[in-house]
Amino acid sequence: MKSKFIKAHLEVARVYGQLSSANRLKVGCIIVKDDRIISIGYNGMPSGASNICEQDGKTKPEVLHAEANAILKLAKSPESSEGSTMFTTYAPCFDCAKLIMQSGIYDLHYEYSYKNQDGINLLKSYYTNRIYKHGDELDRFADEQMHLPFSY
Repeated sequence: MKSKFIKAHLEVARVYGQLSSANRLKVGCIIVKDDRIISIGYNGMPSGASNICEQDGKTKPEVLHAEANAILKLAKSPESSEGSTMFTTYAPCFDCAKLIMQSGIYDLHYEYSYKNQDGINLLKSYYTNRIYKHGDELDRFADEQMHLPFSY
């Protein structure tokens, strides 16, 4: 995939992350296949629950992560995740890494490290050449003001 498309997809994941009602950390994710976005996700409460993600300054345990949300939405669609690529603003946690592996997602591009590296370490142990971190590259990209025309 060309660098300009990787940058654009990561920018779109960032935009979706801003839709999260979480106060502590807003995470966005998209899943792409055949140059099309086939699913999106951001961290938040399960459907039907209140949109309050934190209690007493801590994230509630029932908050769904962006990656899980995108995979679950895709599971309800006619699309298949087999051979797709995930773009997420933060490296996945351990539980999301297992979902990524099981869902057949082929490549993972992420922008920032997560506080716990267990998820990314799990993925790297199985998919050595298919995990890509872009944080520094994207910071330069943003500095050049070549981002998509979204305001958030």
